[in-house]
Amino acid sequence: MMQVLLKPFQWIYCIYAFLTFVAVMLLVFPFVIIASFFGRIRGGNMIIRLCMLWADIWFALIFIFHKKIYEAPHDKKRSYIFVSNHISYLDAAIIVKAYRQPIRPLGKIEMAKVPVFGFIYRNAIVTVDRSDASHRANSVRILKSVIKKGISVLVFPEGTFNMTSRPLKEFYDGAFRVAIETQTPLKPVLFLDGYNRMHYRHLFTLNPGISRIVYLDEIPVEGLTSGDVTKLKEQVYSVMDQKLREYRATWIKPNLPAGEE
Repeated sequence: MMQVLLKPFQWIYCIYAFLTFVAVMLLVFPFVIIASFFGRIRGGNMIIRLCMLWADIWFALIFIFHKKIYEAPHDKKRSYIFVSNHISYLDAAIIVKAYRQPIRPLGKIEMAKVPVFGFIYRNAIVTVDRSDASHRANSVRILKSVIKKGISVLVFPEGTFNMTSRPLKEFYDGAFRVAIETQTPLKPVLFLDGYNRMHYRHLFTLNPGISRIVYLDEIPVEGLTSGDVTKLKEQVYSVMDQKLREYRATWIKPNLPAGEE
């Protein structure tokens, strides 16, 4: 009964959040256009910083408060392949709160079609069309070139939202193959509260509150070869699965054994 009574207030909050999202985006958009003329690397770094500013303003306006938990020291000057769990539309905004360093996320090409937002999206991330093998291969080449220039990359190894009751969906190989081929360490980072702040089923579930981000210890890849991709993927999966259980991520069913629905 209480949830029914509060629902109109949540809708009002969500409309307010959407309007402020657009307002802040339009505020930074002219600067994004200017930055885009500085090229993929320098201009891209400038756009990422503008996105960080946008996120700082927007999250303050909608009363979502971020807390970073470091289980191991983190060196922002080093290049990493970050891997994070993916379970909410809010993850796209959480990214620039979590990673305060030069970075290029890998994201779905479909989002690039959204007016205004799509322009920022195309210039701030590396797009991928998973249905097109040649496009996937080109995205990997871009990721490798970005890493060579000392810029970190972010991949959601689950590919799409985790709609199961397990901590994680099965991982794709891509991030782990690139890590080995470029000899770049992996850094798992957990998004613990995106599911609570905005459920993947509906945009109008957004609500204020805390958003915790957990930096785990890096996983080195020195000496690994292409034959170790599966082993590395399983190692990272196991670490993230265990830690999501330890932090009691709310989408996990109680007493659910690893690897089962």
